[in-house]
Amino acid sequence: MAALAVLLLALAVVGGSDAAWCVCRSDLSDAVLQTTLDYACGAGADCNTIHQNGACYNPNTVKAHCSYATNSYYQRKGQAQGACDFSGTATLSTTDPSYSGCTYPATASSAGTSSTPATSTPGTASGALSPPSGVFGGLGPSSSLSDNSGSSLLMVGMASLLITGICSWMALLS
Repeated sequence: MAALAVLLLALAVVGGSDAAWCVCRSDLSDAVLQTTLDYACGAGADCNTIHQNGACYNPNTVKAHCSYATNSYYQRKGQAQGACDFSGTATLSTTDPSYSGCTYPATASSAGTSSTPATSTPGTASGALSPPSGVFGGLGPSSSLSDNSGSSLLMVGMASLLITGICSWMALLS
């Protein structure tokens, strides 16, 4: 019975949820957040949901649209380290920002896999998708983006090793 408890504890630790959402900071001006929104939509976020008649259009505020776009970008990048920085205009949250009728993706698979940017960003003139060169030059994710697939493989390997060890230990006790 104790071995079963140890096994369940090990699986809970290894398979724990790392749910995180990328949201725009509320203490910044709409102009700054609009630049972040434009960048995220132009760099691969799925912004169709925040267009008029989209499920996440309301509330029709720059902050709400910015948060949806940065989160979409972050999830599509596989929650890679640095993918939720946007020059300090966004931050990670463990609180799901979804609300009635609007679901914020929590994983890359729920964010969609298409890397085609939306054709226009709500609230922008002429459908501008990203800031001009040099403006907020470092707005996007940091250059130290890393692919999390290596760490995922390591976690799977560690879990497998742990389970094998526990099963071997249980076999020795029987």
